[in-house]
Amino acid sequence: MASPDRFQGKIGTTYKDSEPDWSSPASPVGAPNVLVILLDDTGFGNLGCYGSTINTPNMDALAENGLRYNNFHVTPLCSPSRASLLTGRNHHAVGVATITGGGDAGFPNQRGRISPHAATLAEMLSEEGYATFALGKWHLNPGQHNSAAGPHDEWPLQRGFDRFYGFLPGATDQFYPELTYDNHPVPPPRTPEEGYHVTEDLTDHAIEFINDLKAVRPETPFFTYFSTGAMHNPHQAPKAYIEKYRGCFDEGWDVMRERDYEQQLALGIIPPGTQLPPRNPGVQPWETLSQNERNFVCRLQETWAGFLEHTDAQIGRLIEHLHTIGELDNTVVILTADNGTSQGGGPYGVMNAGVGPARSATNDGRTVGGKNGRPAPEEDFDAIQEKLDDIGGPHSYTDIPWGWAQVGNTPLRWYKQDTHAGGVRVPMIIHYPPAIEDAGGIRGQFHYVTDITPTILEILGVQPSPQYRGYDQMPITGTSLAYTFADGDCPTRKPVQYFEMMGNRGLWLDGWMAVTRHELDDDYSTEEWELHHLDEDFSESNNLADAEPDRLKKMIERWWVEAGRNDVLPLRSSVATSRGGNPDDMRYHFVPPMARVASKQSPTLERGSWSLTADVEIAGEETEGVIYAQGKSLDGVTLFVQGGELCFVYTVLGQETVCRSATKLLKGRITVGMTFERDGDAAAVTLVAQDEAIGSVKIPDVTRRAMRGAEVGRNRHASITDLYSAPYVFTGTIHCVDIQVE
Repeated sequence: MASPDRFQGKIGTTYKDSEPDWSSPASPVGAPNVLVILLDDTGFGNLGCYGSTINTPNMDALAENGLRYNNFHVTPLCSPSRASLLTGRNHHAVGVATITGGGDAGFPNQRGRISPHAATLAEMLSEEGYATFALGKWHLNPGQHNSAAGPHDEWPLQRGFDRFYGFLPGATDQFYPELTYDNHPVPPPRTPEEGYHVTEDLTDHAIEFINDLKAVRPETPFFTYFSTGAMHNPHQAPKAYIEKYRGCFDEGWDVMRERDYEQQLALGIIPPGTQLPPRNPGVQPWETLSQNERNFVCRLQETWAGFLEHTDAQIGRLIEHLHTIGELDNTVVILTADNGTSQGGGPYGVMNAGVGPARSATNDGRTVGGKNGRPAPEEDFDAIQEKLDDIGGPHSYTDIPWGWAQVGNTPLRWYKQDTHAGGVRVPMIIHYPPAIEDAGGIRGQFHYVTDITPTILEILGVQPSPQYRGYDQMPITGTSLAYTFADGDCPTRKPVQYFEMMGNRGLWLDGWMAVTRHELDDDYSTEEWELHHLDEDFSESNNLADAEPDRLKKMIERWWVEAGRNDVLPLRSSVATSRGGNPDDMRYHFVPPMARVASKQSPTLERGSWSLTADVEIAGEETEGVIYAQGKSLDGVTLFVQGGELCFVYTVLGQETVCRSATKLLKGRITVGMTFERDGDAAAVTLVAQDEAIGSVKIPDVTRRAMRGAEVGRNRHASITDLYSAPYVFTGTIHCVDIQVE
C-alpha cells in the first residue's frame, strides 16, 4: 500500500478531476523469502557436517546444497547475539551488553532491550512489504516485562514482527513451555503424554503462518525468524530419539573428541595441521570416573544427542514444507547458533539444572567462565542410577558436563560465556541456490553475527531507512558476506571485531586474536592476555603473547578504541540487574480470572519465609481444586482443596512433602492459607483456616532453585503433584489470593 508521501496521483476538488494512485507493494513480486534458523548453545563441532557423530541429516543437506562457514563468530551469550543478528550492530551499542533477564542496569549499554535507534531486520523488511514471523525464543526484553501486564514495547510484535509464537525468557521447559502467542500468554495445546514437545509446536506454527500468508497474499514474501529452545537446557526430547543413542558415548569424552577432530580434518572443515588442545581445566579424565558416574554422564549426552536430532527433524519438516509449496529455492536460508556449548552443567552435569549453591568445582580450584562457580554435583551417583530413565523426560531438567560441552566445541577451547573460540565460533550455513554455484563449499573468511542483517539486505537489494518511527538510526556496522558466495578464496572484508562478555574480552584484527578471561573480582588492568595467529592457529593452541609483545600491546590498545566506539563501558563482571524495588514489591495480590503469571513476575518463594492468604467460598466437601500453584513437579508448591481438606504439597527435586488439614473446611466464605517459616535449609509449614492452625509439617531440605510461573484457581501448566490431575480447576469461588514474601 502506498504511503501518503509517495502518492503519485492527483487530488482535485472532486473525485471527477482527481487521479487515484494504486501503487504496487514496496517489495516486488518474486522477491526472495528469508528464513533465519537460530540454534541455542550449539558448538562448532555439534553438527554432522561439522564433524559430529550426532545425526543431523537435514542441516547437513542445507550445507551440501549451500555453504558452510568455519570462521563465523557470535557473542558468547544468548541475548547479545540475538540483538546483533537482528540489527546488524554490535550488542553494546544497541543496549544489550549481556542477557536481558536482569533488566535495565542504568547505563546505555545495559538497558536490557534493543534501542529504538537500532531497527530490527523485521522492522526494516516490514517497510519493504514483507510479512514477518517470529517463532521460538525471544529473550530481548527485560525479564520483568514478560507477564500479560507488559509493558509490551519490546515484545516481538512491537519490534517489527507481524506474528509471534514462542517464549519470551531465555529458556523454557520443552514439555511444559511458558508460551506467548502474539501479545498474550497461552497454555501448551497438549500434554507430554499426548505427544507434545515445544519444538514440534513451533514448527507447526511456522508452517501455519506461512500457509496463512500464501493462502491470501501469495505474492508477498516473508521473513521467518525460527529460534529454537534447543539446545539450551533443559535437554528434553521424545524418548525414541534418546534411545537411539544408547551406548553411543560409552567410550567417553576423550575418545569422542579425538574422533570428531579426525572427522573434521577429513571433511576439511578445519585446516590441516590444526591442533587439538588438551582438556579444559576441570574436565575429568574419562578413566577417573566410576562406572556409575559414567552411566549418568553418558545418559546426559544421549539425551543431548537425541534432542539435537529431534530438532534437526523439525527443521527438516519446515524445509520440506518450503520445498513442497515451491518456495525453497526462492528462500534465503541462514542457520547458525547464538554461542558455543554451555558450561552450566559443571564437571559432572546435573539432573536438574540450577539447583544448589554456586561454587567452584574445578580440578585446580579456579572458577570457569569468569563466574563465581558452577553448581556442585547434586547427585549421589549410586542413588541416581534408579533415575536414569527419567533423564530427558518431563521430570528432569538436565544439563551436560564440561567434558561433553568441550566435545561439542571441538577443536576449540572453553565454552559459552567465554570470548575464546569455544564461546564465540559456531556453525553457520547459508542456503540460497540462485546466488551459490559452489554448492557444498566451505568458506574461511572471518565474519561475525552483525554481518547477517547486511547480508540479507544486500541479497534483497534493500537500503535501510535513516529513520524508523521517528527515531534516527545508528549506522549498521556489520559487513555483508554476499561477496563470499562467488569467491571462496578472497580475503575477508571484515576490518576488525571486538568481543566482550562480563569482563571476558577479545579483539580480532588481520587474522590475529587477542583474548583474556576475567574472573569475578580480578583487576582488569592486571589480567593476562593471550595472542593467537588464527590464520595459522585455528584452535587457539599457541599463545604468542611473549613472542609478539608489541603486536599484543597494539591490539589491546585497539580493543579500548573499539570499546569506546561501541559503548562497551562500563565493564561489568556479572549479568546486569535493575535497581532494587521497595518492600512492597514482595507483596502479591491476585484476583482471578487471570493468566498464568510469568516466571520473572511470580513470587520469589525461594528467598526465605512467606505466607499465603486466600479469600474463598466453600460449598461443601464436593468443593475441590487448586487455589494456588507455582513451579512444576520437580520444584514447586501447590495449595488445594481435596475431600473437604486443605492440602499443601512442596516438591524439591521431585521429592514431595505433603500436609493435609486435620479438620474439614467450613462451608461458606472463609479465609484459608498457610505460613512457610524458613530456618536455614529447613522450613516449617502451618495450614490456617479462619486464623486457626489446622495442620503442620516440617520440610527438612528446601530448594534454592526458583519456583517459576504461578497460577491461581488451577494448575494447567505442569501438575505439581500426582495427588490430582491437571488442571484441577477450583470448583468453589476464589475472591483473591495474597502472598507476602519476607
